[in-house]
Amino acid sequence: MSPNEIFWLFLMFIALQPLLRQRLLEFSRKRLIARLEQRRNSRVILLVHRQETMGLLGFPLFRFIDINDSEEVIRAIHLTDPEMPIDLILHTPGGLVLASLQIARALNRHPGKVTVFVPHYAMSGGTLIALAADEIVMCEHAVLGPVDPQLGQLPAASILRAVAKKPVEHLEDQTLVLADQAEMAIGEVRWSIYELLVDNFPPDKAEELATILSEGRWTHSFAITSEMARELGLPVSTDMPTDILELMSYFPQPTRMTPAVEYIPLPRRVRPE
Repeated sequence: MSPNEIFWLFLMFIALQPLLRQRLLEFSRKRLIARLEQRRNSRVILLVHRQETMGLLGFPLFRFIDINDSEEVIRAIHLTDPEMPIDLILHTPGGLVLASLQIARALNRHPGKVTVFVPHYAMSGGTLIALAADEIVMCEHAVLGPVDPQLGQLPAASILRAVAKKPVEHLEDQTLVLADQAEMAIGEVRWSIYELLVDNFPPDKAEELATILSEGRWTHSFAITSEMARELGLPVSTDMPTDILELMSYFPQPTRMTPAVEYIPLPRRVRPE
């Protein structure tokens, strides 16, 4: 083989390496999912949004909950026996309210037990989905978030508070329309949360939780810990299976030249004096 042929083979290998790595990750995930389903006798569904290196050139893709996600999750639910438990592994910054609500309602109507596992975080629309579960399993340091609606880049609750501080005659028509939309958005999300919770909570408690999570009490990125979620009355436990944490390791972030986090991946024990 000539040096020129070796050079071109080397270039082809470099170009195909991200694709081969992606295929290996997909195989590892499917194998672990099958093991989890067998062990838990359930349908395991993953909804994970990471900057996962994909494609021939390895460009990172930024993901959030969209209509395609809702279609895929609902399809998986329809392919599951009504009495079979569903385990949804959720890792997401949130996304479209419509898509999140479609997933949440489909899970809420599934007759079998629905468990949502949150290994790291499930914010905004992710929390809306988690509220549909019979049980939410969070890691000790995992977080949920408020479900207050956003209009563009603006929190709906903040729009209403800002408008309330000025006389109506000093406000532009566009601002008044925006405030009207903000009020409707909060009411719609509050009702949706109530609808998801009322089967598992007394109506007054479901209404209280729906108001707390949608009214803009906190910033949209506020971290609701497992302890705080339990104090609110949500069905949260911290018994996270190690298999699920292992599964998350198969969703890597894009490779950097210098890693942001580095350690020797071996157990460390205190040696006796």
